[in-house]
Amino acid sequence: MPHHITRLIEEGEHQQLDFKFEVADSHKIARTLVAFANTDGGRLLIGVKDNGSIAGIRSEEEYYMVEAAAKLYCNPPVHFTVKEWNLNKKTVLEVTVPRSVSRPHFAQQQDGAWKAYHRLADQNFIVNRILMRVWKEESKPRGVFLKFTEPEKWLLSYLEEHQSISQPDFASLAGISARRAETILVKFILLKMIRMEITENHVRFYNSDLPNGFTESK
Repeated sequence: MPHHITRLIEEGEHQQLDFKFEVADSHKIARTLVAFANTDGGRLLIGVKDNGSIAGIRSEEEYYMVEAAAKLYCNPPVHFTVKEWNLNKKTVLEVTVPRSVSRPHFAQQQDGAWKAYHRLADQNFIVNRILMRVWKEESKPRGVFLKFTEPEKWLLSYLEEHQSISQPDFASLAGISARRAETILVKFILLKMIRMEITENHVRFYNSDLPNGFTESK
């Protein structure tokens, strides 16, 4: 029977799994811990190369660097557990991070700035203003009040005929301010009427019944 770590490696890196050859910088590891905590949780395999080959950790100090990342460079601190696995005389650390109920978590950059990250596929992305507002609204006990005026109706009508739209295009085509467009998009996401797809190059909004893309409101 394949070893637990071997089975995980066979999955390849994805939204809930990341490989790290070594921990050389606690700030960088903090980004991954925060991204897992802010999204769906995940596992970090330390001592595994990007191609899936097992190199093993180089030093026991790597555990303490993960601990420093979680406690000192994540705000609020990120909870994690660690298991140590030995395969062919090589040690792999399996760091498990649950999805947090205290999001957003922020990771400290080397310049001292704090930024929130989320996980999409096998990459970590900086959280944009809209997603941040969605998370903050989700934590509030009150519901979402949405008044259907012309811009709201226009957006729904547009998405019935077109696959997606960006926030700037929504504001421009609907003739409203960027701030109002943002507020409408946030409320529509909270109500699961639309979903947001975030990549390195763009942020697009889709009708919620379309099959592809990224939905952050769950």
